[in-house]
Amino acid sequence: MAKRVAVIGSGVSGLTSIKCCLDEGLQPTCFERSDNIGGLWRFTEKVEEGRASIYRSVITNSSKEMSCFSDFPMPEHFPNFLHNTRFLEYLKLYAKHFDLLKYIQFKTTVISVRKCQDFSTTGQWIVITESNGKQVSATFDAVMVCIGHHIESYVPLQSFPGIEKFKGQYFHSRQYKTPEGFEGKTILVVGMGNSASDIAVELCQRATQVYLSTRGGSWVMSRVYDNGYPWDTVIHTRFSNLIRSSLPWTLLKWVTEKKMNEWFDHENYGLVPQNRCAPG
Repeated sequence: MAKRVAVIGSGVSGLTSIKCCLDEGLQPTCFERSDNIGGLWRFTEKVEEGRASIYRSVITNSSKEMSCFSDFPMPEHFPNFLHNTRFLEYLKLYAKHFDLLKYIQFKTTVISVRKCQDFSTTGQWIVITESNGKQVSATFDAVMVCIGHHIESYVPLQSFPGIEKFKGQYFHSRQYKTPEGFEGKTILVVGMGNSASDIAVELCQRATQVYLSTRGGSWVMSRVYDNGYPWDTVIHTRFSNLIRSSLPWTLLKWVTEKKMNEWFDHENYGLVPQNRCAPG
């Protein structure tokens, strides 16, 4: 009898986990608390407790060639970098192609996962789920947790003395959806990662003034690289990795910084990262 595997979540990791289980002759059952697949890539107008949240304009930072699954290339007519609706469309195509939906129980929340009393000999787990107000307990030979890592927001208010007296609005980027409502405002975006940069650029079109704060600086690069190719298809090749691994560290550092400064001189904007040795 095939071993039973519980898969929690039906986002990118959950869907591929179901597929891999089937490839190995296992019997997967996926539990999804919402009513559809997609996880992070399924945009909702409101932030939902317990699941990742994205803003309406999110576009992938990696190209379709680097983002697709090895056994299911993206359609040729898809753009190099995908809007979140397109990436969700791809996930739905993937699920349909490999007939994965029949293994997913939607609107089902996992309440607890614990070891069986005879776990030392069986290695089995007891999974308790809830759907429509009814709890069900089932035993599985393995559990794959595929809930992602963007569910909880971290706002270190202790790092902002006097924040309790601030009369303006403050929140984590997880709460951000669209630039509407920020007209005429002066905004500080703390951080300079992908989301912070995206949001700052978008808010600039509506707000009176937007400040972008970075503690350690960052290399800023375009999605479009040499000769118009997506950046990751140029950088992440076997040949490029061979060249980088062959160069002396000081030379590699010099070449990297020179390349990063071709678009604009980071020194002029005070953006040279403290960790100068690598992009990002």
